[in-house]
Parts: sequence; structure tokens; C-alpha cells
Amino acid sequence: MIEIKDVSYSYSNSIVLDKINMNIAEGEAVALMGANGCGKSTLLKLINGIISQDHGQYRFNGEEVTHKKLQDASFSRRFHQKIGFVFQNSDTQLFNTTVYDEIAFGPRQMGLEEVEVEKRVNDCLSLLHIEELKARTPYHLSGGEKRKTAIACVISMNPDVLVLDEPMNGLDPKTQRWLVNFLQLLHRSGKTLIMSTHNLDLVQEIADRAILFDENHRIVEDCATKKLLENVELLKRVNLVDQYYHVHGEGEHKHYHDHN
Repeated sequence: MIEIKDVSYSYSNSIVLDKINMNIAEGEAVALMGANGCGKSTLLKLINGIISQDHGQYRFNGEEVTHKKLQDASFSRRFHQKIGFVFQNSDTQLFNTTVYDEIAFGPRQMGLEEVEVEKRVNDCLSLLHIEELKARTPYHLSGGEKRKTAIACVISMNPDVLVLDEPMNGLDPKTQRWLVNFLQLLHRSGKTLIMSTHNLDLVQEIADRAILFDENHRIVEDCATKKLLENVELLKRVNLVDQYYHVHGEGEHKHYHDHN
């Protein structure tokens, strides 16, 4: 579904992505991992068409995605209906006067009839258990409520791919657990999930595969999430964790101190 070949991107003469190669198949759940500033968020923006690569090639469902193509309204509309992006900071994403209008915005941009728009909004409110927020102003919501609303905005367009930038950031443990369960539900329903995360305690529950970046903005590992988490020396080398052991009952578990 997603093919990234020799992709590089620079910002203000600083390399942010350096010759990135990766393929993501339909239905996968993939975590991008690495220390702050390694390029994870930039790659997610590129996958979502918010920025375009300086060099290399990005193909989505076999079709090349370029800056020029994204300027074409017809291509851009089709592309953005298939792939949805949940920003790390929900305030970046929310701008309407009510939660209802936030969730309705995407379907309305798709040109759907208002009857269908209303159905989609109500379905999303129900799915995320936020019916009581329907008439609220997003600005006054809690962090968890904003995150749920932002996810509902993307889900309302029924994309094939859901891209999330640090979705656990700023959430209390209860909301983090809710989000893990919700992402598992989406994955089981056939959605492709791509996310960046520092949360090593929960990543294995939501992503089967992990792609690790180093501080030189390159991919240094692409493997099963469980296998990556067991490679403590590599995680330390890329400055992602400090590591120590605790013994709980019968089993031995790794616990991580996050540098970020």
C-alpha cells in the first residue's frame, strides 16, 4: 500500500530524513520509534501529503504522490479520503465551534448529503462514547476529550489508513488504555495503522511491527515489535531508553526509562 524509496527531506538546510526506504502493506499496524528529532513526525507528515520529499519516491496504492499531484484538487481529495492524520497536538486539528461541526467537516468537504453527514457524525460520537460532547466547544474540552474528538474527525471520513503522531502523549492512564483498545478494534476491522510513539510499555499491544530511527535520521531496524523491545543495547544506542529490570511474580519484565 505504501512504498517509500530513497526519500530524503531537509528543513532549513538540516537533514530530517536521510534516504528512507520502507514498505507498509494493507492491514499492517506499524510503530515508528526513535528519540525526539529523529524524523518520525516528519515522515508521518510526508506519508499524509502535508509535506513532499526533496528526493526519492513515495507511492500510495501504486500511484506516485508528488507535490504537483497534491496541488490537483481531484487527486488531493481522493488521496486524503483514503488516509487520515491525527496530529500530536489536538489543538492543531480542531477549529470549529462545536464537536458536531468538527466531526462533520470532513464528510461535508467530501460533498456528502447532510443526511449522510449526520449519520456519520452520530456513528462516530457513539463509537467513541462522546455523545455528550456533541454541542460542546472543542476549546473547552479536556486533553482526552480533544484527542477523542480529533480521532472522530478522521474516522468520519472512513479512511483506509490511520496515521497517528504520538497518540498517547498527554493522556492519563485510563484514556491511554481506552485508546489502545480502540486502535486494536480499528486494526481488527482491517484498517492500516501507522503511528509514532515513545510509549514502550504499550506499543507492543497496538503494533506488530516497529521501525526504529537513529539520531542520524536513518532507519536502523525494521522488525517485529517484540524483537525490537528485547534489543536493549540498540534502544540505548539510539538514545531511546535507559533500561533496568524488575521481577514481578513468576516472570521477568523489562521496564524502560524514556529519555523523551
